[in-house]
Amino acid sequence: MYDKRVKIFIGMSLSLLLIGLLRLMQMQLLADSSLQDEIAALKRQRGRSRQLNTLRGRILDRKGRVLATDSPQFQIAVDYRLTRFHDDRVVEAMELLARDRANPSVLYDLQKEVEIKRADLQRIINDCSAFGADPGTIEGRIRSLNEAKWNLRTFIAWVRGGPDPNLVARYDGRINSIPQSEAEADFAHRYPDRAERLRRIARVDDLAGMYDSEPLLELETEDDIFAAQIEFMDINDVSIVPKGQRQYPYGSTAAQTIGWVGPAEADHYTELLKHDRLASYREGEVCGRRPGVEYVCEAILRGRRGELVYDIDRKLIRQSETVFGQDIQLTLDIELQRRIENYLTDRTLNANYLAPSAVVVIQVRTGDILALVSTPTYDLNRVRYEYGALIGDPNHPLWNRAISQQYPPGSSVKPLILIAGLQEKVVTANEIIHCPSAVPPQGWPRCWIFRDHGIGHDVRWDNNGRNAIKGSCNIYFSHVADRIDRTVLQQWLYRFGYGRRVALNYPPTPSDEIEPRQLIQAQGQISWQRPTTTIASLDELPPLRDVDKRLFGIGQGNLWASPLQVANSFATLARGGLARPARLFVKPEAPVPPEQTDDLHIAPETLQVIYDGMDAVVNETGGTGRDAFRPSGLAAQGVKVLGKTGSTERPYHAWFAGFAEDNEGAKIAFAVIIEGGQHGSRDAAPVARDVIQFCVDAGYVGTPADMPIPTRPAAANR
Repeated sequence: MYDKRVKIFIGMSLSLLLIGLLRLMQMQLLADSSLQDEIAALKRQRGRSRQLNTLRGRILDRKGRVLATDSPQFQIAVDYRLTRFHDDRVVEAMELLARDRANPSVLYDLQKEVEIKRADLQRIINDCSAFGADPGTIEGRIRSLNEAKWNLRTFIAWVRGGPDPNLVARYDGRINSIPQSEAEADFAHRYPDRAERLRRIARVDDLAGMYDSEPLLELETEDDIFAAQIEFMDINDVSIVPKGQRQYPYGSTAAQTIGWVGPAEADHYTELLKHDRLASYREGEVCGRRPGVEYVCEAILRGRRGELVYDIDRKLIRQSETVFGQDIQLTLDIELQRRIENYLTDRTLNANYLAPSAVVVIQVRTGDILALVSTPTYDLNRVRYEYGALIGDPNHPLWNRAISQQYPPGSSVKPLILIAGLQEKVVTANEIIHCPSAVPPQGWPRCWIFRDHGIGHDVRWDNNGRNAIKGSCNIYFSHVADRIDRTVLQQWLYRFGYGRRVALNYPPTPSDEIEPRQLIQAQGQISWQRPTTTIASLDELPPLRDVDKRLFGIGQGNLWASPLQVANSFATLARGGLARPARLFVKPEAPVPPEQTDDLHIAPETLQVIYDGMDAVVNETGGTGRDAFRPSGLAAQGVKVLGKTGSTERPYHAWFAGFAEDNEGAKIAFAVIIEGGQHGSRDAAPVARDVIQFCVDAGYVGTPADMPIPTRPAAANR
């Protein structure tokens, strides 16, 4: 009897073992079984991650004032794991898969889950009304989210089920170009049984971003944020998440330099960080748009998303912290910049308030760019919505005229021409080059004084170098330039920063894999033809022709420069011939370019002639800038201005450039251009005068009139 029982037990055990083996084989080998699909779905869930939002770094001015910031706007966000229970199609599909398992308890558990989740959703819809939302609006948002996910899952199920080759061919193989309606029609044709289609759609459960949180409602106050956290803390698939909304507190001030953010859509934007999974762009995210600091420093400002990784039971197994973007600090003084912009566009202060203009101000000692003004401008907070109108504006407000546009420098270049002439000994300081009251020989420029008054400079003074600067004599400078070897003249202009982009101290990128970006700069022209490549050395320049030299002497012909180049050349002159890179970035600390300082070895006696002439422009009777500066009161504030007017023809523009210094040795260099201006003395010089006063008021040079003026020993002045 005992042996019989043992045999029965062994037989039953072997039978159970055989059943188990057969079931295991079925699960492993039958790829189309519902269990195999469920196992695959579970495997796909293993290691599923949820990526968090990040906040973009700020842009600050030199004094720490915020120019651009991500203002966190907290939102009630919901996961598709929860919202899908509001979609009857999803619930029906889930029930079909549960019935396929032939286990009543599975279907019962699902139905209980549906009941609980729908109660949670209804609670969310109702409770959102406490935060100012209409329940119907919230329910509509949930329906919209579900519809988008359902359409995507349907489309992928159709693709995985094998689309009609003829349909794909009609769209040249571009499956993503096929309309949703045609895809669904083909899906229904291939799988007429609706239940089978639902099953296939339900099995599409592994799409990237499918379960990312989606915003339902923005929370307006800190009290709302706190209340929402308490209200929904017991619902797993609801979260309170921050979303960065880019804001520009100074609106239109320095807009072209700061730049703006827009949707990260085009490849040339998204390529930058494509190799970094947690920094690359997701749908709906923004990036810096070209040009501007937002674009140039994108890799620094962007930051990296945090990530939550869950196991198969949706338990958190790994977490990486969000790395917020770094701040960028510029050398600009935003209040000085704003004051200049407001002045330029004020009809009561500036007769040329409608004229496109540019102003550059540089702190001479450091090379810091204090102002980089370009008008007209635009509101950075509105540019995404007004871009179409801005790009069609004939005055081109999107252009950064201060750095990306180039103009003939006109007579503002004459001090540099005289330096080259004196240093190369083709002229002496006291040599007179006559400017008679007569039409010049053919092929030579005429002097502006003869054009306007029918006389030459000879009737006013001995037309030597100092006086030629004072009166801006075209005859004098065209002859000096003509005497200089064309290669040597080109070399002098290049060393002063013409014909090449101004070196700026761009911050390094976070990784060697990220391609550095730079602001769009005009490199100008100091050759007979415009270069077609970026000029990195003097040897790369196209040659200068002898016939060009006469016009180069008066800043016209094939000589072109940006306002930044002109201002930076006067900063070099203010340092006694020490050329240095300009600085636009304070932080992150950027390496100084290798060409830190280039001593042009200008003789002191040469500099003295130039300084005397530029001083006479502003302070002596007959100086082309005298009328504009006579009422300024700058001298009473301890400020001495050395400047040079400039006017160009075809195209017509007005210039005033130079530098200002005080008794303590502080100096600023500047350049002003008024597009369409007829006379540098009348149109640009008054602007420069008032810009200098703004710099006095800001503390960069001189002492405001209501404060005592410090003095220093005369021997320290030069």
